[in-house]
Amino acid sequence: MAVASSCGNTSKKNGSLNDKKADLEKLKSDKSKLDDKIAALEKDIAKLDTSATNKQDAKLVAITPVALKDFKHYLDLQGIVDSRSISYITPSNQGGQIKAILVKQGDQIHKGQLILKLDNSVAVENVNAASQQTGSVKAQLDLAKSIYERQKNLWDQHIGTEVQLLQDKTNVESLQNQLKALQAQVSSAEALSNQSNVYSDVNGVVDDITAHVGETFNGNPQQGGYIRIVNKSDLKITTTVPENYATLITKGTAVEVEIPDVNKSFNTTISFISQSVGTTTRGLAAEAKVPSGMLLRPNQIALVKILDYSAPNAPVINVNTLQNDEEGKFVLVAAKEGDKLIARKRKVIIGQTYGDQVEIKQGLQAGDQLITEGYQGIYDGQLITTKVA
Repeated sequence: MAVASSCGNTSKKNGSLNDKKADLEKLKSDKSKLDDKIAALEKDIAKLDTSATNKQDAKLVAITPVALKDFKHYLDLQGIVDSRSISYITPSNQGGQIKAILVKQGDQIHKGQLILKLDNSVAVENVNAASQQTGSVKAQLDLAKSIYERQKNLWDQHIGTEVQLLQDKTNVESLQNQLKALQAQVSSAEALSNQSNVYSDVNGVVDDITAHVGETFNGNPQQGGYIRIVNKSDLKITTTVPENYATLITKGTAVEVEIPDVNKSFNTTISFISQSVGTTTRGLAAEAKVPSGMLLRPNQIALVKILDYSAPNAPVINVNTLQNDEEGKFVLVAAKEGDKLIARKRKVIIGQTYGDQVEIKQGLQAGDQLITEGYQGIYDGQLITTKVA
């Protein structure tokens, strides 16, 4: 009887515990449903009940109207200043030993100016020898002409023989031909002698001199001393454009150039772009003209910004105001609803980004009140204010 009584009590206790557990689970489920209903009602009341909304704490923000402007995207590259006219002075002959250098580094020179003199002693000797022979033949020709004239006068008086007259005439003609040949020889010798004078073929500045008096000079920088002339009034910017931009950049594309060493900047355009990709650079060689009067120097570093995309009259905002969630990108704008200022979530589709600016393709228009400060932690529908309490 004692055992039976004990088993009966245990069964009653177990039944009571299970019932309580079931009641607890039911109450928890009912509470969850009630909490959801309460939250939904509170949200609806917050939207509809002015007095309830006014009891919320408005969050302080800064607002900036969205403006339309021309959005520009640039390809940022590094280039150098180069000269369109860099000339290495060369002699008109095979060269020779330098006797005198008549310019120094930094001199401003003009086209046709005498730069240096080469040894022309052999050429001078040839000129002197040819001149002496010319003088001798000229004297002989004068004598032959005189003899011929006398013989002709005698022949006109029927004195002498025709053979003698013809011989004297032939002698004159032979000496005339000989004189012409010697005169041509003198001219050739003088031209060779004058080739020892080396002149500049361009206007510019003497940029570098490695040649020295006494050395053999032929003007080839790979074979010896040279004199380099640079025309600083005809400069260009050279850079290399990555091959993936080949279809975006063409001749005439706008370029902004900054020379940081001298704190100068200017606008120009692409004047040349190669049609083939460099095998080592994997890019396209591009050039842009430097406006006159910039007073730049070849080989200075240039920061090159090539315009590769533009969108006129586009909504442009600061990239920091752009946010992300599981649905995509969005911004927060301030909307006037009755007498309240409410934060509203606005989904956007962006275009290009450059620096701290981003182009908005869809979602914003001019005049929208973009929340630019204090937007962190704000949710859609939150009460906001632009006034400090």
